[in-house]
Amino acid sequence: MKKTLFFIIFLAIIVPVGWILFCKYEGGIPNAEISLPSPYLKQSYAINMTATDDGAGLKHVTVSLVQKDNEKVLLDKSYPPSSILSLFSDKKILSDNFVIPVETRKYGMNDGQAVIRIVITDYAWRNWTKGNRFYDERPVIIDTVAPRLQVLTSQHNVSKGGVGLVIYKLDEENIQSGVRVGENFFPGYSGVFSDPMVITALFALDHTQGPDTRLVVEARDPAGNETKRGFYHYIKDKNFRPDTLRISDGFLEFKMPDFDLGPKEAQFLTESNPLLAKFLYINETLRRQNVETVLKVPADTRAELMWDGRFSRLSGSANRARFADKRTYKYNGQVISHSTHLGIDLASTANAPVGAANHGRVIMAENVGIFGNTVIIDHGLGLASLYCHLSQMNVTQGDMVKQDDIIGRTGITGLAGGDHLHFSMMLHNVFVNPVEWWDAAWIKNNITSKIESVKAQIQ
Repeated sequence: MKKTLFFIIFLAIIVPVGWILFCKYEGGIPNAEISLPSPYLKQSYAINMTATDDGAGLKHVTVSLVQKDNEKVLLDKSYPPSSILSLFSDKKILSDNFVIPVETRKYGMNDGQAVIRIVITDYAWRNWTKGNRFYDERPVIIDTVAPRLQVLTSQHNVSKGGVGLVIYKLDEENIQSGVRVGENFFPGYSGVFSDPMVITALFALDHTQGPDTRLVVEARDPAGNETKRGFYHYIKDKNFRPDTLRISDGFLEFKMPDFDLGPKEAQFLTESNPLLAKFLYINETLRRQNVETVLKVPADTRAELMWDGRFSRLSGSANRARFADKRTYKYNGQVISHSTHLGIDLASTANAPVGAANHGRVIMAENVGIFGNTVIIDHGLGLASLYCHLSQMNVTQGDMVKQDDIIGRTGITGLAGGDHLHFSMMLHNVFVNPVEWWDAAWIKNNITSKIESVKAQIQ
C-alpha cells in the first residue's frame, strides 16, 4: 500500500516538477532574422525583422542604433511573463515580426560608421533566470550629406529630337548621376577624362519633347541623398512632316507571307480581309514590341567615346523617308493606321554594301520583326547606330568595327516595300535625329569642342 502511495505521489509531483525544470532550463538561444535594405542608412530606411524562440518563449527584444557612446533605441518590447501553466498552453509568445523605421537625421549622430544592435532574451531559467540571450551587431554607414556637383559646360543648345552634352564634376565616388529629361534619365560616365570625378553625359529629347521640357543634372549617393542642378539650355522647337503611305493589295500579298505569327495566324482568317487584318497587327502591336526590343540594346554600352568625327551615311543614297515623319496609312482611300518613322530611309542600288557609320562594337546582329535583319553598333556613352532591312549581315555580336567597314547589304527584309536601308541613331532608349551626326560642324560645336574646353580647364 505504501509503495503504491509513493508511486502515486511520485507521478503527481516529482514527474511534473522534473518536466517543468527540464523545460524551464532549456538552452535553446532565441533567433533573429533581420533584413537591412542597404549598408547605408538611406532616407525612408526600414529594418524588417522576425524574432523567434521555440522554447520558453520571447521575453524581451531590443534593437538599437549605436555609434561610439551614443545609442538610440529603435525598438524596446517586453512580453508578458510565461507562467508554469504556459508549458501546457499556448500563451507564451514564440515569434514576433517588426518593421522598424530608422530616421537618422533625428538622432544627433555624425556621418560615419555605426552598428545596428539586436538583443533578444527568453523566459528560460538559465543564467540565474535571466534567460538565454541572442546578441548580434550589423555594421551600417550613416550618410546624411548630399553629393556636390559642378556643371563645367556653359552652353547647351539642343533641338527637339536631338542630342546635347553636359560635363560636370562630382565630389565623391560611387555616385549615380546623369541628366533627367522630362521623365527620362540619361546616365553620366566617368572615363572620357583623366579625372574620374569629371562625368560626361549625353542626353536627348525625343520627337515629342519641345521647349517646355525640364532638364536637370541629378546625382544620388548610395545613402539616397540627392542633388539636382539646373543648367543653362536652349531647346529649339521643330515640326516634323506628315507622310501618307498607301497600302495596296499587291503589297499585302507580297509582304504578309514573310511574317509567321504562329497561333495568331488563325485569328486573321476569320476577318473579311485576312491580309489587311494581319498588316494592322504587324504595323501596330508587333511594331511596338520590336521598337521596345531594339531600344533596350544600347544599354550594353561602354564608358568611352569610341567614335571619331562625323558619321558616314550610305554611299550614293537618297532619302526616301525622314526622321519623325508622321505616317498615315491608307487602304482603298480610307485611313487604317498611324505610326512615327524614327529613322531615315536611304536607297541606292539593290543589295548595296552598308558601311559602319563610325567606329564601335556590334551589340546586335539578328532578325527583329518589322526591322528585318538588324545590326546595332555601340559607339560609347549610350550612343548607338541601327541598320535595318538588310539582305545579309556580315558581322556578329561582339565584333569591333571601324568606320566604313562593310557590315551587310541593303535589302527588303522586315516590313520594307522596296530595297533600302533604314538607318537610325539612338541614345539609350530614345531614337534621335541622324542628320545631326552626319554634320561635322554640329558634332564639333555641340560635342567635341566642349570636351576639349573642359580638358583645358582641368589641366
